Amino acid sequence: MSVPAAYMIVILVWSTTPLGIQWSGVDIGYEYGVALRMLIGLFALIIIARLWKLPVPWDKAARRVYLASGLSLFLAMTFVYWSAQYIPSGWIAVIFGLSPVLTSIFATLILHETAFTFGRAVGMLLGLCGLAVVFMEGLSISTAALWGVAAVTFSAVSQSLGAVLIRKLEPKMPAISITIGSLVVATPLFFANAFYSSGLPDAWPVQSVMAIVYLAVFGTALGFPLYYYLLKNINVERVALITLITPVTALLLGAAINGEVIGSQVWLGTALILSGLAIYEYGKYLPFKKKWQIRWNQRPL
Repeated sequence: MSVPAAYMIVILVWSTTPLGIQWSGVDIGYEYGVALRMLIGLFALIIIARLWKLPVPWDKAARRVYLASGLSLFLAMTFVYWSAQYIPSGWIAVIFGLSPVLTSIFATLILHETAFTFGRAVGMLLGLCGLAVVFMEGLSISTAALWGVAAVTFSAVSQSLGAVLIRKLEPKMPAISITIGSLVVATPLFFANAFYSSGLPDAWPVQSVMAIVYLAVFGTALGFPLYYYLLKNINVERVALITLITPVTALLLGAAINGEVIGSQVWLGTALILSGLAIYEYGKYLPFKKKWQIRWNQRPL
């Protein structure tokens, strides 16, 4: 598959994922919603790997990749599923819009491949202001909503760190193999969390089951391999820029399909985050870039 096609599919999947996450936990519980999604996705990917005769190596280097991606997957998905109980689905995509900034910070610290310019500093500040606006909106609704916003923020941090660690390890295996290894690590953790947190669900609503299947097939079996495929073939920050588009589409889907009310403050926060990301990425065209960079590079360590 071409990189542009994979990029577009990931955008579509990520636009619908927040709503699917919220639906999948209704009456079943978010713990089983995410655990079943990962289990179904794992089996689907194993079948695909067997049919395509893809290798799933288990040498020391491969295990490091699986461990890094699996643990970051577990943390990111657990916290984002938990938060979906308390905040509208569109908010999830809005907060994940900060992923490019977070990814660049980790890339600078770990990969030493990002230079902060004047434009990037401005974009980062705008994005953080947008996050603060969303936090204020959550606080005005309830304490639970505020904690939901905080949980999604932690989830975005976990995913961004995991993406950079995968890039640093430079995996050689196919993207599907990375996903299988990640799920082998993460799926037992999801079920352990489900068994520890709650008993078996009393009801299995059709909407929840369909959402779990959709997320397993499209979000996990299709979305995750394409995500790792993009990480292997283009700059990690370009992958994170997908979140420049999905916040708006996720908000509109949540309002149209799920009847979510999106207040003006959330739209303001969204606008600030997306404007910040645009400036962060294209800030090199702003004036004073060279002057800022010289001062930054000459700072003592």
